Amino acid sequence: MKTLYGIQYLRALAAIAVVLFHAAEKTDHAFAIGAAGVDVFFVISGFIMWVISENRPVSPLRFLADRIRRIVPIYWLATAAMVLGGLVGLFPNLVLSFQHIMASLFFVPMRSPSNSEIWPVLVQGWTLNFEMFFYVAFAATLFLPRRLRLPILGTFFAGLVAIGATVSWQNPLFLTYTRPIILEFVVGVAIGELWLKGLIPPRMRIGIFLLALSLGGFLTIAVLRLPFDERICGPLAVALVLGVLSLEAKGVVRKFSIPAFLGNASYSIYLWHTFAVSVVVKVGTSLHLPVPLIFALATTGGLVLGCLGYLLIEKPILNIQNGSRRSRPQPLKHGAAIHGR
Repeated sequence: MKTLYGIQYLRALAAIAVVLFHAAEKTDHAFAIGAAGVDVFFVISGFIMWVISENRPVSPLRFLADRIRRIVPIYWLATAAMVLGGLVGLFPNLVLSFQHIMASLFFVPMRSPSNSEIWPVLVQGWTLNFEMFFYVAFAATLFLPRRLRLPILGTFFAGLVAIGATVSWQNPLFLTYTRPIILEFVVGVAIGELWLKGLIPPRMRIGIFLLALSLGGFLTIAVLRLPFDERICGPLAVALVLGVLSLEAKGVVRKFSIPAFLGNASYSIYLWHTFAVSVVVKVGTSLHLPVPLIFALATTGGLVLGCLGYLLIEKPILNIQNGSRRSRPQPLKHGAAIHGR
C-alpha cells in the first residue's frame, strides 16, 4: 500500500488539535473543538484497518498481535510514567489504586478513583479502550467471508448503539461500548471499501467542497462555542477524510516532510503531550507569565515532547519489532510475493 500523505496530514492535524485542546483547557482558553481530533482518528483507524487487511491479508490472531505490538508497549510506558509521577507526588490530584491501574493497562473501562470519570490512569488512553474494542471486533470479522465483514461489523456496532439508546445502565463497559462514537470506526471501514473499489471521485471541486464543509463546521463550533458531541463531529470528520481522499485520488496531494513526520509521530504526540503541557503550565503560572504565552509554550512543549517520544521511544521499539519479525523464518505461501510483506 502506497503512503497516503493526505491521511498522514490528517493524523498530524488531529494530534495537534488534541494538544491545543489540552493546552487551552489548562490555561482557560476556549478551544474545546480540539477534542474532535479523536473523531478524526477513529474514522482514519477504520479506514486504515480495512485497507491494510485487504492489501496484506492476515489471520485474526496475527492481526491482533500486530495491533498489540503497535499500541501496547508505548502506552504501557506512558502509563508507567503517570503512575510513577503519582507515587512521587507530581500529580497531587491523581488517586491510584491497583485495580484501576490494571484496568487501565488492559483496556478495561473503569471509573477513576480520582474523579469517578470513566478514564484510565493516563486520561487520554480512554480512546485506546475504543480502539482495542474495535480491533477485537474487526479481528472477529476476519473469520467471515469478505463480503460479510462490513455488514456484520456495521450491524453489530449499530446494535450496540441502539441498545445504549434504549437501556439505562451505569456499568462502565456498557456506557463505553454503546456510545455512538463507535460508529465512526464503521464509517471509516466503509470509506476504505469505497476507496478500494475506486468509488471515491477524483475531483478537485468535490475534495475542496468537503474540506471546506468540514473545516467550516469545526470553525463555526469553535468561534460560536457551540455544544458538540460525536453526533456532530463524526459527520464532520467523515467529510474531512472523504475530502482528503478525493484529492488523493486526483493525485494532487504531495509529500511535505514536516507534516508527514508529525503524522508518523501522531500516536506518541497523543500519548506524551499532556506531561509537557502540565509542567509548562505549572512553571509558567508560578513565574506569572502572560497566559497567552503559557498557552503557546504549553502547546509547543507538548508537540516537542511527543516528537521526542516518537524518535527516542516509539521508533526504536518499532525498529526492534520489525527486525525481530524479519529475522524469523517465514513459511513460503503459494502466490506470495517475492518481496514479502
